[in-house]
Amino acid sequence: MTITPSFNTNESLPGELAELIKRLPTHKYKKWIEQSLATLLRMGSGEIDRLDWKILSASLSDLERGFKTFYPYRHIRKVTFFGSARLPSDSPEYQMAVDFGRRVTELGFMLMTGGGGGIMQAGNEGAGKDKSFGLNIQLPFEQSANQFIDGDPKLIHFKYFFTRKLFLLRESDAIGVFPGGFGTQDEAFECLTLCQTGRYGPVPLILIDRPGGDYWTDWDAYVEKHLVKRGLVNPEDRSVYTITDDLDVACEAITSFYRVYHSSRYVGEQFVIRLKSELKDSDVEWLNENFLDILVKGRIEKTPAFPQETGDETFDLPRLAMYFNQRDLGRLYQMIAAINRMNPTSPESEHPELK
Repeated sequence: MTITPSFNTNESLPGELAELIKRLPTHKYKKWIEQSLATLLRMGSGEIDRLDWKILSASLSDLERGFKTFYPYRHIRKVTFFGSARLPSDSPEYQMAVDFGRRVTELGFMLMTGGGGGIMQAGNEGAGKDKSFGLNIQLPFEQSANQFIDGDPKLIHFKYFFTRKLFLLRESDAIGVFPGGFGTQDEAFECLTLCQTGRYGPVPLILIDRPGGDYWTDWDAYVEKHLVKRGLVNPEDRSVYTITDDLDVACEAITSFYRVYHSSRYVGEQFVIRLKSELKDSDVEWLNENFLDILVKGRIEKTPAFPQETGDETFDLPRLAMYFNQRDLGRLYQMIAAINRMNPTSPESEHPELK
């Protein structure tokens, strides 16, 4: 059952709400709708300001636009591009972003950008409108959408940066970051932080430079000198990202990540990895011999879907389950890379772009 609210006027709200309540007992998302309504009721009964309600209302509108736009494309993996809005179209980085956008869409992926100029425009140019999304931001000085996504129904205008960033990451299955300024550095470090803490991904994160460029290698040297050597991050955390100036390497980093690995989630205390093809018992034993250090107890074991996953679209996929320590995310990325080298010629691996 699908409920599509159409609260165009205040007068329609009571009837729409009554209809929702009437259908709620049999709605498959009853639990979540009830929790959302309960939150609104608590807020309405409490003391919050007019500005608080404006923020809440605008945020929900942002979320509604995002959910509706992405829903028809939920089974296609997407790649997000970050990078400078200031790079001109004749720069090597711009041309690489055009080529990369074209290549990832030729592989079957779709592309997401912030919808503006520079690297964002290059990505949309390479991918073309049919396979592009633009997630633009409403700014006082008006960031207009670039010509390669402007007017397309997959261009979304967000009021808030945080709702825009939510969709740029939530809907993305890979990240490509080109050179840029403070904004690009913020996006790169935020992606790294979310990957390192397990709040996003696992996904491939590729830092891409022009041929022979030193933007990301100098950045990586800083990470090694000031973060790794001081013990502020683990040496293995650098396994979360790939640095390259070669688009063949960048494309391979994305497609190989989904060669056997499909997705993952927590079920209770166990971390469950869904696979496109079942691993051999000897492969699972090898994983236990080499990655037992990331477990808090037990072993890595093959398992069917858990009862809590009933109804999930991945229910029929084989799985690995383990009591992951939720700390060594760099090592987890290393394990996923090892898994993807197992069964590399399975039929399921031919379409890494499909969820």
